[in-house]
Amino acid sequence: MIEDKWQKLWDEAGIDIAHEDQADTRPTYYCLEMFPYPSGNLHMGHVRNYCLGDAVARYKRMQGFNVLHPIGWDAFGLPAENAAIKHGRPPAEWTYANIEQMRGQLKRLGLSYDWSREIATCKPEYYRWEQWMFTKLMEKGLAYRKEAEVNWCDPCHTVLANEQVEDGVCWRCDTPVHKKNLAQWFIKITDYADELLNDLDELKGWPDKVVGMQRNWIGKSSGAEVSFQVEGSDETLDIFTTRPDTLMGVTYMAVAAAHPLALRAAENNAELAAFLEECSTISTKEADVATMEKKGMALGINAIHPITGETVPVWVANFVLMSYGTGAVMSVPAHDERDYDFAKKYGLDIKQVITNAAGDIDVSEAAFTDAGVLINSGEFDGLKSGKAKKTITHWLNTHGKGEERTQFRLRDWLVSRQRYWGTPIPVIHCDDCGTVAVPEQDLPVVLPEHLQPTGGASPLADCEEFVNVDCPQCGEAAKRETDTFDTFMESSWYMNRYTSANCDTAMVNADAMEKWSPVDQYIGGVEHAVLHLLYARFYHKLMRDMGLFDGDKVGSEPFKNLLTQGMVLLDGTKMSKSKGNTVDPKDIIEKYGADTARLFTLFAAPPERDLEWSDKGVEGASRFLNRVWVLLDKVGNTYQGQADAKATKTLRRTIHTHIQRVTHAFEQGFAFNVAIAAMMELSNALNAFEARDDEGVAVFEEGARALVTMLAPLVPHFACECGEKLGFETIAVMAAWPEVDESALVQDEINLVVQIQGKKRGEIIVSPDVSQDDALAAAQADKVISKWLEGNQIVKVILVKGRLLNIVVKPA
Repeated sequence: MIEDKWQKLWDEAGIDIAHEDQADTRPTYYCLEMFPYPSGNLHMGHVRNYCLGDAVARYKRMQGFNVLHPIGWDAFGLPAENAAIKHGRPPAEWTYANIEQMRGQLKRLGLSYDWSREIATCKPEYYRWEQWMFTKLMEKGLAYRKEAEVNWCDPCHTVLANEQVEDGVCWRCDTPVHKKNLAQWFIKITDYADELLNDLDELKGWPDKVVGMQRNWIGKSSGAEVSFQVEGSDETLDIFTTRPDTLMGVTYMAVAAAHPLALRAAENNAELAAFLEECSTISTKEADVATMEKKGMALGINAIHPITGETVPVWVANFVLMSYGTGAVMSVPAHDERDYDFAKKYGLDIKQVITNAAGDIDVSEAAFTDAGVLINSGEFDGLKSGKAKKTITHWLNTHGKGEERTQFRLRDWLVSRQRYWGTPIPVIHCDDCGTVAVPEQDLPVVLPEHLQPTGGASPLADCEEFVNVDCPQCGEAAKRETDTFDTFMESSWYMNRYTSANCDTAMVNADAMEKWSPVDQYIGGVEHAVLHLLYARFYHKLMRDMGLFDGDKVGSEPFKNLLTQGMVLLDGTKMSKSKGNTVDPKDIIEKYGADTARLFTLFAAPPERDLEWSDKGVEGASRFLNRVWVLLDKVGNTYQGQADAKATKTLRRTIHTHIQRVTHAFEQGFAFNVAIAAMMELSNALNAFEARDDEGVAVFEEGARALVTMLAPLVPHFACECGEKLGFETIAVMAAWPEVDESALVQDEINLVVQIQGKKRGEIIVSPDVSQDDALAAAQADKVISKWLEGNQIVKVILVKGRLLNIVVKPA
């Protein structure tokens, strides 16, 4: 097979290695696809993602760049534990076997990775630096432990992310999930909220949709923090609102089920306790909270309005989440749809305090949520909403009842998981010294790889040789932390580690970071548009602030350009093993070869769009490559007949026009489908040409060489075989990208469309810079066009250079 032949030659030539030699003066280019989870088998989504990245990397090498194109494995995580439970194999054994298998599959595709930089996040030499970073964050107060409400599954004995709770049950064991307060580890991403938000303006090479999703997730909002006194106590109920102009319309307060007021009220109220338990099992996904039935119960507690002094009842409501804000909200049903529906359901007061300029707003049937003019607001009556927000906030501040505040939707990053197959959190718990970070000289804390999870509690807790340890401060017996890191931790800094993959003295090498970072082109699915990308941006800034590299030289963002490729669909549905609608890349490669699989995935749709799988499309890609191979047999052939200099010149113009088009398609968002279409057109033009003299033979060969060279980033094995057939001096994937000869684009003659009364009546052949008078004369001399001018007087003539001659006539 040609794949084996050329991959061996590529390896021997070391063409995929990114060079660190300072004498190498080539510009650098860092191309990266989101690294895979080692599930064992590639699917067509993988193939598309990695072929896109490989085409970019190969194209840049051919343009003369020193390219870094690395690969690795996002190897920790729950899927490995699930597989271990199912197959009775330790997750490590399963993971390493899958890595071996997938490495072979990626190599079979001919992907130009620098395998000397391969990483696996489950290797101690990788995660030791993650542990080191965490201890430094603890020193700076950026990592901390506190009790937090989490989704808890009893049989799995673990915290679940919101996305792992489906219809109130665990995605793995179908057991109802409930809320639980648990000591968890957090990193203060909120300290970086402003910078994360402001730096979005720098990401000019990111899709607007992704930037918008990041901006919404961070969720900066301005308003006021308001304190409501709890009646009969010194306690206050603090809330944040973006609408202090509606403060005079508060008719009830709502708190989360886990709020201390609700928990205390339920101590002697069985019905309320049962309702709180019900709330603990509902989804906390925002989309679910927004659409579910709103339920609540009165706590029998009142709060005192900070301005009027009136009492308002406090309710517990299932739509208020303890994890957002203070776990309490002020409810203004006249001017908030959710509050309105809740008030109507439970017969609570609705007080209108905003109207429009005409004063004719009625809230008896629906809430009025727009800004307007204040009414029923005492001394604030008549103020417009904008002015009222400032005036009421100032009043609260001067009376000690509140203050202006900016709030973020973003919450600190919960990084601990009660799972086994993950990076051990480098912490020791000592009865005397408390929580102690593992000293740097004792890192890494190595995860025992022989343990077998069973689906319940993590086996780490029962591994005495792991858990039992001496306290590094006092030397007394202590216990290791048995929680492991969220796998987002590993994937948040791997792009920087690739620059220094073999460095054993630091997390990254500052010089290497300066040479390669940031990533010039990042490629991956839009499903990672929020969390992964947000955490990666955050971690990059942490590493900068830890002094691991110079932010002025490297930059404050890890990814310069982002391409989010679409999914691969079959009959309009995303390919999925669970749905049984997958296509195995192995079958395509064995039948047609790796390059056909590559060509189809790159041609079938623009990279950012979903790709509909088509067996006919695969066959079409194979036929095109066969046509090109046969086309090359014409190189050097001369056909009998008179030399046609005009046809030869036209072909050369076609060649360089298509070089220009293909290059433009590569440069503008890597529109490989457009580039391939242009190459198919060039192939057709070459196939239709017959060389009749030495000049024709030379131009045909020039076109064939350009076609093969431009195919090289997309179908590298095939292009190298073609290059060998054509006698290339170097292997095709390392040939210089063809340059456009501007002189070849100059046209001596063009076809100019002639319209009479706005309708096309023919075409004339003229020079590109023909004057209007000469163009008209040529039209009048044309036998077909002149018939439409007979008996008419020419009223107006308009020449659009290079495109159109429009003639306006009237009867003579």
